[in-house]
Amino acid sequence: MKVKKSLLPIVFMFCFTSLYAQTEKEFKPYGKPVFVTFTNVHYSFNEEGGNPLFEISRVYLGYEHFFSETFSSRAVFDVGDPGVGGLKMTAYVKNALIQYKQKNFSGRIGLISTDAFNLVEKQWGNRYIFKTFQDENGFNSSADLGAAIEYTPSEYISFDASVLNGEGYKKLQSDSIFKYTAGITLHLVDGLQLRAYTDFMKKDYLQNTMSFFGGYTNNRLSLGLEYAIQSNNKMINDNDYSGFSAFGTFKVNDKFGLLARYDFLKSEKAAPGTDPWNFNNDGQIIIAGLDYSPVRGIRIAPVYIGRIPADNTKPFTSAPGLYFEIKL
Repeated sequence: MKVKKSLLPIVFMFCFTSLYAQTEKEFKPYGKPVFVTFTNVHYSFNEEGGNPLFEISRVYLGYEHFFSETFSSRAVFDVGDPGVGGLKMTAYVKNALIQYKQKNFSGRIGLISTDAFNLVEKQWGNRYIFKTFQDENGFNSSADLGAAIEYTPSEYISFDASVLNGEGYKKLQSDSIFKYTAGITLHLVDGLQLRAYTDFMKKDYLQNTMSFFGGYTNNRLSLGLEYAIQSNNKMINDNDYSGFSAFGTFKVNDKFGLLARYDFLKSEKAAPGTDPWNFNNDGQIIIAGLDYSPVRGIRIAPVYIGRIPADNTKPFTSAPGLYFEIKL
């Protein structure tokens, strides 16, 4: 039986609509809560004295909803210690976004997680103990207001780019200054990842960040090395600094793991005969400990953290502690 050419578009649209309706019918929208908390007890001491401390460093509360196989949204509050004034805990909106994701392309807009060090954070895997190098030292924020895309043309390479407010998620003021970012990630062989990233924003002076990361993971071992350099931090002339972080974890079995990390940070002198502009924070950090997970969703880590300041008039500080993560 022949079908008239004038009927072919109608037949095609009917078949496409039926197939699309069947696909949509098969997918059932669903959501899930987001709950993560970091707590610890540690004792910080040096030759000048000691300070014991119980701390709730972070609580993430939110919800993630999947409308279809390609569209989802996420809203998360970050409750933490602001470290200023008499306030003990302050809540911020960490994420409020909508995301589109297919096999080799994704895009998101709103208050989004940034790409500056998210791969490093996944490789480190111990955010509940210590932030990644860039996060800890203010090179970049983990979230910001803006839009981002990622394109993965093959299993060996991916590209990402974003336009951000540049203030981080704790300052959502509107202005005409934007941060522009770009990154490339290579997946050369199983377990090996290499990444290069850059961003820039300008007011009176151009702030520019560049970072490079290499990581390797297998069934038991995870290693990472990151180097970052930034010029004109906070768009202030000559506020330049750089450093690196080297870390590794070894999984003994399903419950126990070992971890170690070394950070080094150095800032430049703004003028001859002066101290480096970030001298009070420059120096080295040593981290070593165990990671224990008695059940899924709970992690406990006895950890030692040592700080060696660049200023040799300041003492070496030790901080043994017990760290906890609870995650749904």
